[in-house]
Amino acid sequence: MSEEESKWYVVHTYSGYENKVKANLEKIVENRNMQDYIIDIVVPMEEQIEIKDGKKKATLKKVFPGYVLVKMIMSDESWYIVRNTRGVTGFVGPGSKPVPLSDEEVKAMGVEEFAPEVDYEVYDNVRVISGPLENFIGIVEEINLEKRKVRVSVSMFGRETPVELELVQIQKI
Repeated sequence: MSEEESKWYVVHTYSGYENKVKANLEKIVENRNMQDYIIDIVVPMEEQIEIKDGKKKATLKKVFPGYVLVKMIMSDESWYIVRNTRGVTGFVGPGSKPVPLSDEEVKAMGVEEFAPEVDYEVYDNVRVISGPLENFIGIVEEINLEKRKVRVSVSMFGRETPVELELVQIQKI
């Protein structure tokens, strides 16, 4: 089995049970060693800014309440495990046949991030092109594509200071 064969499926849950379903499913996958079949479980969230009492407050809201997205290789066993997880009411699809999301749907939902092209390497000199440190020059110490972060050593107040930035906040000089 390879991860290339896996697809994203939409699972319907009782409202408010999304995070419980994710946690329960992750436990079952671990206990039954199903990591090769059930690869990822996501409750899509987006940050929303609320203003309460004149103060801005960022909160995370579920993008699709009542749904959990599961990246899996469909088999009788993986279907059974997901379908019978407490809080799950079923897969989304006609009848009882789960239908995977298309690549376009996955991209549109922002579920799976596609790694950005990075044209710099560790030890490269870079310039910060956005954010509070804009126009600072530094040296790349570490690149973490999974987290989409880069650690750059920047000269601040006469000393080298490591700062964590988004991959897209810097450019090679």
